[in-house]
Amino acid sequence: MKNLARLIIENKRIKNLENNKLKLSNEESHYLNKVMRLKIGEEIQITNGEGYLWKGIKNKNNILEIPNINKPILVQDKKKVFLGIAVAIPKSGFDDILKMCTEIGIDFIQPLYSEHQIKRISNQASKMDRWNIIINEAVEQCERLWKPKILNILDICEWIIACKAKDIISISLTRDESCISLNDWLKMQNLPIQETTIIWNVIGPEGGWSKREICCFKDNKIQFIKLSESILRTSTACVTAASMLSQWRSFDMESNHLI
Repeated sequence: MKNLARLIIENKRIKNLENNKLKLSNEESHYLNKVMRLKIGEEIQITNGEGYLWKGIKNKNNILEIPNINKPILVQDKKKVFLGIAVAIPKSGFDDILKMCTEIGIDFIQPLYSEHQIKRISNQASKMDRWNIIINEAVEQCERLWKPKILNILDICEWIIACKAKDIISISLTRDESCISLNDWLKMQNLPIQETTIIWNVIGPEGGWSKREICCFKDNKIQFIKLSESILRTSTACVTAASMLSQWRSFDMESNHLI
């Protein structure tokens, strides 16, 4: 049986359909016509990235019809506890981090600036557009119904101060044997957790955290953790942390019915 192609469409476009017809952008048309080679009359799955899945039909090369817009074929509730990866933007490999965190099931991705970081973003709006395209493609590929949200870039200490009151944060640290593991730290979290809470793990730059940043973490009583006995590259650390967070939510929280 042929797997149906999948396309993510913003919810506001779904809500504003005329006669159940969706006009595709040039990029979407190219993807369906040239990449997926979808023929007139063939079916496709459409998600809004907010838990809904519909079956669509290719009406023209640039038009999809969603005949049962009020009857989605699948509706998935939002997770009751969110997972976040915050990461100092590496010199290379951030695109892969976005893809892999999306596939693993992370809900929020926070790009960060830090003092020992090499890369700085000159055109943030353009870069955010590109990052969202990468996340959309990963959502389609892995068949997620909820699209993770990528947040605007912030300085690490500015971000810590802004979110520490409502979220639960751990900071990955290397070369410190006194740190507990992320898995052990997750087991220590008290349940139930507020539904709007995000459980974060923060991955630093490959040059390490600065003294000022370490002082900021300590002043704000942020928990230091370790991900591995070895030193991990930024992309590897993100995947490791994302996997631990996802497994914790899937298995350790199952008995609490918070999934």
